[in-house]
Amino acid sequence: MRKWFGFIFLTVILAIPFITPLQSYITIPNDIVTTNTDSPIDVPSLGSGVNITPVDKSIQAIDDTEFHTVEPGANELVYEASGIPIKKVSVSVLEDIQVIPGGQSIGVQLHTLGVLVVGHHLVNTDKAVSSPGEDAAIQVGDVILKINDEPIKKMEDVKPFVKQAGKDGKPLDLTIKRDEDTIETTLEPALDEKENEYQIGLYIRDSAAGIGTLSFMDPKSKRYGALGHVISDMDTKKPIQIHDGSIVRSSITSIEKGDEGTPGEKQAKFSMRDSKIGTINKNNAFGVFGKLDELMKNDTSYDKPMSIALSHEVKEGPAKILTVLKGEKVEAFDVEIVSSVPQKTPATKGMVVKVTDPKLLNETGGIVQGMSGSPIIQDDKVIGAVTHVFVNDPTSGYGVHIEWMLQEAGVPEKENVINHQAAS
Repeated sequence: MRKWFGFIFLTVILAIPFITPLQSYITIPNDIVTTNTDSPIDVPSLGSGVNITPVDKSIQAIDDTEFHTVEPGANELVYEASGIPIKKVSVSVLEDIQVIPGGQSIGVQLHTLGVLVVGHHLVNTDKAVSSPGEDAAIQVGDVILKINDEPIKKMEDVKPFVKQAGKDGKPLDLTIKRDEDTIETTLEPALDEKENEYQIGLYIRDSAAGIGTLSFMDPKSKRYGALGHVISDMDTKKPIQIHDGSIVRSSITSIEKGDEGTPGEKQAKFSMRDSKIGTINKNNAFGVFGKLDELMKNDTSYDKPMSIALSHEVKEGPAKILTVLKGEKVEAFDVEIVSSVPQKTPATKGMVVKVTDPKLLNETGGIVQGMSGSPIIQDDKVIGAVTHVFVNDPTSGYGVHIEWMLQEAGVPEKENVINHQAAS
């Protein structure tokens, strides 16, 4: 009897997850996070015998399983059977956040925090051929922040210290940032016999430039986000830690079409001597961020403030991207959201996007370099930005969810809203 009882009990336990009412119960989330827009909140039903009731009036019922928000705040939906509560769902209603989608091509210039070491070179002295920087264990990718306790902001700041050290015959005291660590070291400049000047045996750089695409603008604060991914140094392959930077208008002159195994690329012209249109104060995994002097026009039907969609609201299916193929003209193109991962904490590569527009495929082959940051729009909401192309399939690539870019940009300015981690 014990064996039979154990067998029956085990069978019941294994069968429970496949019972339809229980399956429905399991699919009900514990938390729902949404924005205060006209879009209804859909919740799973447990059948006609179970009522779903909001705790207060900030959420109102449309029908048995659809509700709409009245105002931002925290609320609860209660599932009741015969007047007995059987499930509570926390509902966090965030303020409706609206941004203007971008799509414009921009030229980007970053100024590093300190000077970046991008290589070593040999110095020909009367004794030997060596690199003082390499001898001092300074590595490619290190950032020189200070020399003799004085801040270094650009390459021109370095030479006077090297020259004086040569005269005094004293080594230089360097403060270096290596990844997350700050290191103190000394470097003794060497006299190059051919050049007749003291050198440190390091190649250094204090700025980087390139092109990208503007993702969004906040109509109130003029804060913006672009690119959707970090800008790394071309030599060290490490993210550039910036002191400041600026953006200017950029004009696309031609496009190198992408192919399997070979990413395509936009060719553009811009000059950092042109009037800047905005500043850069942040460069990280989610893009570059700063403030515009004036809002930019994109000359499409999407040139207006639009609501944003949170990651769990993004659906598989058709969408649009805004980008430039020629000159400065922003155009809308068809894409498909192949997959989207609902994310409770900031993360990159939240979506897979496939280009379906015949014109875009014909002219670019799909996603190309320089298209990073192109805003993605679905159901008249800004949902994210294109970030990377698949090398082996240039028709497809990754996208980042807009909520994480907004969080990095500080949009909206006041506390709330986008950072809903605690409510999720």
